[in-house]
Amino acid sequence: MIYMEDYVVKLIVFSVAAWSALFLAIRRIVFPKRSFDFCNRLVSTAHAFLAVALASLSIQDWSCPVCPLASKSSPNQMQTLAVSVGYLIYDLVCCQFDKQVKLDNAVHHLVSIIGGIAGLVYQRCGSEMVAAVCITEISSPFLHSRELLKELGYRGTDLNLAADIAFAVIFTFARILIGGPYLTYVTLSADNPYLIKAMALGLQLVSAFWFYKIARMVIYKLRTRSSSFKTQ
Repeated sequence: MIYMEDYVVKLIVFSVAAWSALFLAIRRIVFPKRSFDFCNRLVSTAHAFLAVALASLSIQDWSCPVCPLASKSSPNQMQTLAVSVGYLIYDLVCCQFDKQVKLDNAVHHLVSIIGGIAGLVYQRCGSEMVAAVCITEISSPFLHSRELLKELGYRGTDLNLAADIAFAVIFTFARILIGGPYLTYVTLSADNPYLIKAMALGLQLVSAFWFYKIARMVIYKLRTRSSSFKTQ
């Protein structure tokens, strides 16, 4: 019989509450005049840094970050996953209040939550899971900085374009060219539960769709910038 450890459930609940409290503090106290999305993106940026740090600390063998494959998760890996699952639940609910629900983003959250919970229930695949956390979150600060800069009045500036390009480059290398495909391959080929394999494949498919949208965005911005220089 498989079940989720009590301390893991409590950590997920605590994580949801902590991220919610941080959002409310930013929204009501720190930046009360900023938009809902601005405050939520600050929380998301904080999670990205924390998640990558926790995932890095839980890697057991830096010569092979995804090793040992299909093995029992360590306590550090379980805690890292629980914190991230709690954040994803918070963010999925928070986006409903902002009324900016995007299907691809909702699918990404659901796939990540189900995959994370599956890893916590089976208490396996910790190496693969924390590697996925690193790969998916390492580009997040640049993703959110793009929108934060726009609200701060830097829309259309070189700084905003630099953030766009940095996000596109890091996302491409992490999720499309190197990290994502390799992690998906080893997860599918190892003796992992079928649910975790399905979630790994689903996450990579969402990443591929986002790569298509990001490539279009970068090409459009570079063409627009080139046209503006020609007219000057």
